[in-house]
Amino acid sequence: MPQFDPHKYAYPSRRNVVYARRGMACTSVPLGSQIGLEILKAGGNAMDAAVAMAAAMPLLEPTGNGLGSDAFALVWVEKEKKLYGLNASGVAPAAISAHLVRDLGFDQMPKEGWIPTMVPGAPGGWAELNRRFGTKSLPELFAPAISYAREGVPVTVNVSKQWAKDARRLQGAAEKNPAPHAYWQKSFLKEDGSPYQAGDLFQWEEYAQTLEELAATSCESYYRGPLMERIVAFSQETGGYFSQEDFRGYHPEWVEPITADYRGYTVCEIPPNGHGITVLMALNILNGLTLSQERDCADTYHKILEAIKLAFADTKTYVADPQYMKTKTADLLSPEYAAKRRALITGQALTPEAGDPSCGGTIYLCTADREGNMVSYIQSNYTTFGAGVAIPGTGISLQNRGANFSLDEGSDNCLAGGKKSYHTIIPGFLMKDGDAVGPFGVMGAFMQPQGHVQVIVNTIDYHMNPQEALDAPRMQWIGGTQIQLEREVPAHIAQALAAMGHQVEISNSNIDMGRGQIIWRTENGLLAGGTEPRCDGTIAAW
Repeated sequence: MPQFDPHKYAYPSRRNVVYARRGMACTSVPLGSQIGLEILKAGGNAMDAAVAMAAAMPLLEPTGNGLGSDAFALVWVEKEKKLYGLNASGVAPAAISAHLVRDLGFDQMPKEGWIPTMVPGAPGGWAELNRRFGTKSLPELFAPAISYAREGVPVTVNVSKQWAKDARRLQGAAEKNPAPHAYWQKSFLKEDGSPYQAGDLFQWEEYAQTLEELAATSCESYYRGPLMERIVAFSQETGGYFSQEDFRGYHPEWVEPITADYRGYTVCEIPPNGHGITVLMALNILNGLTLSQERDCADTYHKILEAIKLAFADTKTYVADPQYMKTKTADLLSPEYAAKRRALITGQALTPEAGDPSCGGTIYLCTADREGNMVSYIQSNYTTFGAGVAIPGTGISLQNRGANFSLDEGSDNCLAGGKKSYHTIIPGFLMKDGDAVGPFGVMGAFMQPQGHVQVIVNTIDYHMNPQEALDAPRMQWIGGTQIQLEREVPAHIAQALAAMGHQVEISNSNIDMGRGQIIWRTENGLLAGGTEPRCDGTIAAW
């Protein structure tokens, strides 16, 4: 057999836009997209395809999501010409508080162990999407993932990189506190204690069995049945904070998407507790600025970075569980406030501070069907494998989204029992004159809103096709005046940005600059898709 290195690619490669007429499914792992296409071909709609893909992605990309994840979705229903928002993010256990965590010796939220875990929302989100919009049963939709879990799936190249990196983090956590982490190691490391590598076969019988139970109970077992009891029992045995009441009272919420007009298009996001509002605030600022004719120039990069900085300074200060937010979403999105923030932008990099608006590891997938329905869906552990806590015998690994809580009692986002945390996961959707253009997303923690802004600017200001919009070199603000640029950004742009006062770092890892997917509807009714070159992204088209 030929010998080769799956991580070595000496020559540049190019992907083209993919067109389709009847349906399209896009995500970061090829098998995930194919599962979506199988459902569409079997008569399912875009919502069915999204649920089937979401149920498979914890198996295909466990470094980004799991049965203990949270999820958000934007759902376009063509016959109603309406966009629906689903918030399937969970809440902190009632027994935990900022005071308790500080008393344990922490000055900020940890990322490992039981403290950052929250009631997971993703399984409830699958059931709710299926209940409201599905045409096929959950046993039908979960069948591909169940089959693949039993047969085994090959580990993909970029998933293996993240697997190796995060295994080191969680092995260190297990050495300090073995009890909650021991079963994670048994689930996600090979018998010799090493992480799975590209081309290894990953089989997961426990995952298949749990999906069968979820399918048979419309996911009720997870919140009000035997699976919930197993999660809570393991929590109580190993120092966690969950009670049965935390799960019994949980239900996903349907929410009204928030929007902003950008140069004649409507950009749609999920409202807080997610930070999709960051995208809209940055676009509101850019709306009043003239960008250069050339996308790849220092002036364009500078203006985008400054708008993102100003928006992030506000959202990191004000975004929280909407029940606790003192600042209104409408105030953050007002034209008057955007004008105030825009006025701060000069030819030099600024160090952003929050204004006063009261004055006036994640996976992403998208689907489209022949009826015109579309779904923008995101599901996340937060940091790669999440908290490193797996429930014995279930295939359930828990997210650590609670790590985004503050321990500052004066913050709207301060940790409290029963509260949702600030969330970095955001599905996006683009509309024009009240009709759907299509779903888009760029996953990757705090890169997500920055990726959304760049994709939208690439699409609307620079008329890029969906593949080119994802291929274009990216930038990322990382704090203060510090920015990261991909190596593909021309050197003269990096030098000019440094002269403007930006502290420029060249990123060696493209995977840290976001991983996106796009489906646009064309004027003649076809679907046009783009997929992320920075990961193992694939478009399945019909």
